[in-house]
Amino acid sequence: MGIEQLKKAWAICKKDIRIYFFKAPVLIFGILFPLFLFLAFGIGRKLSVDTLLPGLIAMVLFFTSAAIVPLIAPWETRTKTLERLISSPVLISTIILGDILASFLFGIIFTVVPVLVGIISGISIKSIYLFIPGILLASFCFSALGSLMSTPPSDTPANINMISTVIKFPLVFISGIFIPLKDLPLWGKILASVSPLTYFTDLVRFSINQENYYPVGIDFLVLFIFSLVFYILAIKLHQKNIPRRI
Repeated sequence: MGIEQLKKAWAICKKDIRIYFFKAPVLIFGILFPLFLFLAFGIGRKLSVDTLLPGLIAMVLFFTSAAIVPLIAPWETRTKTLERLISSPVLISTIILGDILASFLFGIIFTVVPVLVGIISGISIKSIYLFIPGILLASFCFSALGSLMSTPPSDTPANINMISTVIKFPLVFISGIFIPLKDLPLWGKILASVSPLTYFTDLVRFSINQENYYPVGIDFLVLFIFSLVFYILAIKLHQKNIPRRI
């Protein structure tokens, strides 16, 4: 992808941020729902902040990064703005990258909040040189997953929300957020290994508590592989389904 297409992807990203950042479904499913879910888990349990914080960071980044991009395609299909984009000199892969970048930035911005809460509470990030690249890579990975979830040619955001919910919630519960991987039975560890969220949660736990199940290099490698696979699949499926949207 050339410099010109990257500039166009950035322009699409800015358009998405301006239009979709504060849509009600994005705020509810990206921010409020994971917060309430985590509070329901944490309230009444005698767990320290440094034990709870990695799971909260992982959930916030996962839900916010995958909140915007699944809804962009159906919204633009309904409003016919997708047709205008496709008729312009821009590649479909550029459109997808622009949408992913918007979700990528959205995830990073809102993940700052639980990080600041942890710092104010006296928690130190012991491996900041791993923590920041981990957030960047995971945010792209989850955003690409969100783009993949938006590939069905529907103009109804509720339909895509249903698909995304069916995918995201099982991933949350099998990814070691609520129960550490070392405490899971063998079948639970096998299930956890197929979730990209597992490796980010493991990476955050190591960055804060120096506790991890997988080697850090494995966490980064698997997140990179998931990111690449999700991005390529999203492009291929959008290219196939876009003619059915217009």
